[in-house]
Amino acid sequence: MTELTPENKALFAALLTLQTEEECAAFLGDLCTVQELKAMSQRYQVAVMLEEKKVYSDIVAQTGASTATISRVNRSLAYGEGGYRLVFGRLKRP
Repeated sequence: MTELTPENKALFAALLTLQTEEECAAFLGDLCTVQELKAMSQRYQVAVMLEEKKVYSDIVAQTGASTATISRVNRSLAYGEGGYRLVFGRLKRP
């Protein structure tokens, strides 16, 4: 499980105050570099596609993610902390 350090807890509390996509975009736009945000968005899209049972070659073609990234996300889906599945359930994703 991700360590709940005081710094992490402060960040998580800040994230939990966001109420709209616009607020989230503004905060993450200030917090992250363009490349960091792009990488996180790409990993989430990869997770969605893996959950939809897409094959690696289709995921590479549609997202531009490397097979290493896809494998890492797949490992998180299988053995991670359950965060992706929690979000999928709340968003009614596959």
